[in-house]
Amino acid sequence: MELRQLQHFVAVAEEQHFTRAAQRVNVVQSALSSSIRALEEELDAKLFVRNTRQVRLTSVGRVFLDKARIALDAVRDAREAVTAVQGLSRGLLSIGTVQSLPAFLDLPSLLASFHALYPGIEVRLSQGSSQHLLEKVRGGKLDLAIVPLCDPPAGITATMIACEALVAVCPPDHPLAGREDVPLSALAEEAFVDFEPAWGTRQLVDRGFAEAGIERRIAFEVSDLGTQLELVARGLGVALVPEAIAEAQQATLGIARLAEPEICWELVVVCAGADTVRMSPADAAPKAFLDLLTAAGRVEAASSEARLA
Repeated sequence: MELRQLQHFVAVAEEQHFTRAAQRVNVVQSALSSSIRALEEELDAKLFVRNTRQVRLTSVGRVFLDKARIALDAVRDAREAVTAVQGLSRGLLSIGTVQSLPAFLDLPSLLASFHALYPGIEVRLSQGSSQHLLEKVRGGKLDLAIVPLCDPPAGITATMIACEALVAVCPPDHPLAGREDVPLSALAEEAFVDFEPAWGTRQLVDRGFAEAGIERRIAFEVSDLGTQLELVARGLGVALVPEAIAEAQQATLGIARLAEPEICWELVVVCAGADTVRMSPADAAPKAFLDLLTAAGRVEAASSEARLA
């Protein structure tokens, strides 16, 4: 049974005339008659009583007409839903983020802008570690995730939206406070306050020390930036954090800038599968959010360059 056969059947039932029905569905009358006969053969039932002046439904035809209309309505609704999603008038966008984004990205403002542009798109937001969010993206539970990342794993595409050098933060009266060109070896004897091993920033710092062949001592492992900075401010250790975060805490923390080569912290937006710039029409909402996100990143970068000029 084909969709066109249902359309032909409904046209004949409503017009009660093969010629008018054929004109309505834009087919020749012989093709319409063949379509109806094939449908009756498939159902093994007569749908119409025909004579030279009239076409009327049989009792079976009247029952089948109700079901055919329901089926055609469902198909029409499905097509309209697809069109609405592609046109961004309806849909769902699931986003994941790590904590501590405000220094790099005003996510609440960005979400408000997206909602103003596409009020029919429902946005869901969740937080977690980089590894947790990447698994949810790969499993299709998130459309996009904003994470710090070194190298995207297989099946994940990453687009960079912020890049910052890591600096050491310490109490204001610490010997390292205010120093420039501090080698990693100068931190070897310090107690560190760091994130848990699954967090992207922790992996980045671990990698930097490993490549330099330097061991370090981690005294505290935390899961949020606020606790990390509070422990550092109270003299319980030092930490490596992106420069923008450190500068925002200058009232309570000292800053030591590292010697080359820098450990660069990158904030990226990740999605599963194809390149984000080549998303399919079904991915209209994630693509629209990504466009807004990258535009915000360009504006922020331009603003930073202006402040440095």
